Amino acid sequence: MSELVADCPRCGASEMTFDLISQWPVDRTYDWKTYLEVFCICRRCSKSTTFLVSQRELDGERYIEKGLPALDFSANKIVDVERYISLRDTAAEMPPEHIPEEIEAPFKEGSACFSIGCYNAAATMFRLCIDLSTRSMLPDMREGLNSTIRKSLGLRLPWLFDNSMLPEALRELSTCIKDEGNDGAHQGTLTKEDAADILDFTFVLLERLYTEPVRIQKANERRVARRNQQ
Repeated sequence: MSELVADCPRCGASEMTFDLISQWPVDRTYDWKTYLEVFCICRRCSKSTTFLVSQRELDGERYIEKGLPALDFSANKIVDVERYISLRDTAAEMPPEHIPEEIEAPFKEGSACFSIGCYNAAATMFRLCIDLSTRSMLPDMREGLNSTIRKSLGLRLPWLFDNSMLPEALRELSTCIKDEGNDGAHQGTLTKEDAADILDFTFVLLERLYTEPVRIQKANERRVARRNQQ
């Protein structure tokens, strides 16, 4: 039986050896890096924990395909332990497809915070997603675009709408993002409904900016491929 060395969240033992019982792939990045959830039993307290682990090197794929439980050496040589599965993984909103990793990470964190009722933290992460995705849209020079607008998300969004750089259909949804420090996120006063409004706007915005263009591109590629087959 394969082994995995990690800190046990059940008994608090550091670098404890676990029996690795089973695995399940949950994600893949960089076209090679596989993430798995592995079910393990602590050899100290005999209690179970499910860990999220990630493939360390490209050649580790062959071991993962055969199954980590079948290894006759420590699975730590093949995977890194990211964390253990906990309440943060409960019913979280999945991010839109095809968004950059630097935006996907805070979206997942915000979604996890929202799922456990941490609405101010969730809103802060969703604001970061909006900030990162819109900051690069600003031109170097444009009349009326000053440093205050560049720095303030609450002022930047209206400017982008007024200059037709964001779809007008999203303007009403964007009213949940007010002037910096004026929407409750910094005062810790946001309700579930406030955070849900920011989540909705974030999701739709990211879909418009990243998901839809890729889907259209892929549809065009399929259309061209069908024509070439005739």
